[in-house]
Amino acid sequence: MIPAHNEAGSIADTVTTLADTLTQARIPHEILVVDDASSDGTAAVVDEVSTRSPSVRCIRSHLPPGFGHAVRAGLDRYTGDAVAIFMADSSDSPADLVRYHEVLCEGFDCAFGSRFVKGGGTRDYPLFKLLINRVVNFAIRVMFRHGYNDTTNAFKAYRREVIDNIHPLLSNHFNLTVEMPLKAVTRGHTFQVVPIKWSNRRQGVSKLRLQEMGSRYMFIVLYVFLEHHLSRGDYRRPEIAHAGRLRVGSGLRITDLVSGSPGAAMHSGNGSPVGVRIAE
Repeated sequence: MIPAHNEAGSIADTVTTLADTLTQARIPHEILVVDDASSDGTAAVVDEVSTRSPSVRCIRSHLPPGFGHAVRAGLDRYTGDAVAIFMADSSDSPADLVRYHEVLCEGFDCAFGSRFVKGGGTRDYPLFKLLINRVVNFAIRVMFRHGYNDTTNAFKAYRREVIDNIHPLLSNHFNLTVEMPLKAVTRGHTFQVVPIKWSNRRQGVSKLRLQEMGSRYMFIVLYVFLEHHLSRGDYRRPEIAHAGRLRVGSGLRITDLVSGSPGAAMHSGNGSPVGVRIAE
């Protein structure tokens, strides 16, 4: 799923490269672009790409403008067994999405990427935004003790059962990138952390405005923190028979939403870390 607001300059390359990579990896998929009130012809560009790539389709968000609203609109319309949020500006790597698919097929509920572990990296990250990112992620890591250092990054993948269990989603803006993974972890879903590469956009303008988002991020972090500690487990995932889980080679179909030491990161049934490792 790719939320896109005025991304006519980059969306064609993003979608085409993504479709080619997933097809070459023989991963059944759809690429769902959610047009978030664009005025620059973004939808027309995607429609033209879809004539060459049948897996690509574009919908207009039925919710008010905003990154969170666009993602939520896409979550109402995706058809896969899993969904990944992928940015429209080509900052994320399609090769990393292939690894996410492998993680989900290995039996994990979520695949989370980190740009700040061995094997990951960033290119042209604005220094001020980088400093804010590290401070915010450190604070979240201390509060939730989940051992994960890149919670705020949108590029993640979730099984459908996770998406169903983290509703209702409250965030209308970029704070949704924090609400989704924190709810998934605190409600008892397993995850594996994968090193990923990130590159700053080369076209268009970033839609994230730090001065507008601080209080919204704080609200959603505190909301999930209080839910986790005061709800007495009312929102934790339903127990699912292990035999019913998808396995390697099961043909998991993924929907893409565009807009340390080796190993895996898993949590126990009560949400406490039982061993944090990073997949190579």
